[in-house]
Amino acid sequence: MPKMKSNSGALKRFKVKKNGSIKRGSAFRSHILTKMSQKRKRALRGPQTVAATDAARVKKMLCQG
Repeated sequence: MPKMKSNSGALKRFKVKKNGSIKRGSAFRSHILTKMSQKRKRALRGPQTVAATDAARVKKMLCQG
């Protein structure tokens, strides 16, 4: 049987942490940041994780099980 292929778009966007949760980047951080408040930008800077409802789907795209 051939090897499983990971979704290459998902590989670029997600990392699986040791505890099994999935790390992701924040949206709304690329451009037009001048009108956004500093408080909002600081909040978006921190680490984010994928919601539990989506985690199984993302793991399947990453061939994690």
